[in-house]
Amino acid sequence: MNPTHIEHIGIAVTSLEEAIPFFETLLGTKCYAIEEVVDQKVKTAFLRCGQTKIELLEPTSEESTIAAFIAKNNGKGGMHHIAFAVENIEGHLEEAKEAGIRLIDQAPRAGAEGLSIAFLHPKSTFGVLTELCENKNK
Repeated sequence: MNPTHIEHIGIAVTSLEEAIPFFETLLGTKCYAIEEVVDQKVKTAFLRCGQTKIELLEPTSEESTIAAFIAKNNGKGGMHHIAFAVENIEGHLEEAKEAGIRLIDQAPRAGAEGLSIAFLHPKSTFGVLTELCENKNK
């Protein structure tokens, strides 16, 4: 695999309303986008830190994987995943599969900001939920 850069770091939060002001102060920047990803049962907010984005993730349903993550972390949330920008996401998934890396997503799916995304299972990535992202609109 050959990612071009860290696309974003995902942080699970219980409330975007509470988390956004903190991260705006910490990073010295403003939240530039809030979006609901209905099929993932999550509401996202994005801030920039240099070339990398910080994605805040608030569950919109108790069935959300983000809600489950927060529950496992004593109701507090925390760092959820790291995402790498790639070109040819399908090829990277095939390469990962051939290398014996367990895939959560066998094929890319739609993510926030119009990206094509796919996750690698943390049991194959040293405990770090890893996301591959491709911007097919550039």
